[in-house]
Amino acid sequence: MTLRLHDTASRSVRDFVPITPGRCGIYLCGPTVQSAPHIGHLRSAVNYDVLRRWLTRSGYEVTFVQNVTDIDDKILAKAEDVEWWALAYTNERAFADAYAALGCLPPTIAPRATGHVPEMIELMKRLIDSGNAYDAEGDVYFDVQSYPEYGALSGQRLDHMQGDGADDNCKRDPRDFALWKGRKTNEPPTASWPTPWGPGRPGWHLECSAMAGRYLGEAFDIHGGGLDLVFPHHENEIAQSKAAGFGFANFWVHHALLNLGPEKMSKSLGNVIDLPHVLGLVRAIEARYYLATPHYRSTIDYSEEALLEAAVGFRRIENFVERAVERVGAVDGVPSPAFAAALDDDLGTPAGIASVHEAVRTGNAALAAGDDEGVRSALAEVRGGLEVFGLDPLSTEWAASEAGSAEDLRDVVDSLVKVALEQRQAARGRKDYGAADSIRDQLKEAGIVVEDTPAGPRWTL
Repeated sequence: MTLRLHDTASRSVRDFVPITPGRCGIYLCGPTVQSAPHIGHLRSAVNYDVLRRWLTRSGYEVTFVQNVTDIDDKILAKAEDVEWWALAYTNERAFADAYAALGCLPPTIAPRATGHVPEMIELMKRLIDSGNAYDAEGDVYFDVQSYPEYGALSGQRLDHMQGDGADDNCKRDPRDFALWKGRKTNEPPTASWPTPWGPGRPGWHLECSAMAGRYLGEAFDIHGGGLDLVFPHHENEIAQSKAAGFGFANFWVHHALLNLGPEKMSKSLGNVIDLPHVLGLVRAIEARYYLATPHYRSTIDYSEEALLEAAVGFRRIENFVERAVERVGAVDGVPSPAFAAALDDDLGTPAGIASVHEAVRTGNAALAAGDDEGVRSALAEVRGGLEVFGLDPLSTEWAASEAGSAEDLRDVVDSLVKVALEQRQAARGRKDYGAADSIRDQLKEAGIVVEDTPAGPRWTL
């Protein structure tokens, strides 16, 4: 089956056909680093990491570009006690650390806006020369009426739009948007760059077109981002890129948002849940399971109850993997046909993870029956699916994250549980089954499940 993806521009699910056979270029709108990440940002990173992994598993050579907006009105406003660039870099590192903590592969390149001003200047010159942009007292604006297809991505009509109210006195039309912002007197000199139109800094929309073109070419395969970016950000990217003669993105893939209560999770609304809070409740791999398994186009309504339920669901899979490896050793992962069909159908992660759970049930039955070949087959399917989700507990990335203090703690718990199990075995040896059952029940109340196997008792959390 051919991979099919929902394309926002055509409002349909289409066969994915890359521009260059065997290769795929993805541009994902990355963070504006005015503050540390919340889990809404991390949903975006995890969703596109799964897409990237599936494309790679399907045989594509993937170039994954995720930008960093490190100069912006919000960054300048929040940099009260530190230099704006120091604030931006601190938060950029916080994002990178959060992505790594959730097992996201690093981008092929993570370009910063401040590192690509020459490309932006060249793009603005091109648009001014073509009559699609104009200089106005040091600012540069895109003339939306010069691009007849403006509004096609979001399904809006130009005559129904209103301007944002910013610098309307400098614009020819209040609906025009800024490509470049002239330096304000209250802004630090370090936050501006020289241009033919005077010193200033880039507008938000311009930077993405410049960086996508720099690393993926004038036409590329997939542009990703949240639904909240469709208008005006992505609409403006299309207008300035197409007006400059670029083919730009073949597919526009947008993920739904993560809500907290009735509203989306947003720094501007102040209703955010950060990763340290989540990791105080569940492990990082369990948090990734929570974010990766819903369909990317479905809204996630965050709750701690749902997060904890997801953690329990993942532990069922993890428990099977541990038991199966103890029985037959590690085997290479091979996604099942059902899993492949689900992921090829617009990245159908709910059906994909359901096929993994079905393989776990089959594998557990094989374990109970002593069917080693059945265990191997199920383990291969489970690991194959988990690898695409970035959730394989045997992978080096998670093995490393589980090392250190967590492993030390497990050793301590293991020693304590062994003492209890020895007491239980002694009670059974003297046929004091009441005492043996009491020890088992006390362990269960502490969250430790004891399973009697031919090789002796084993315990799991």
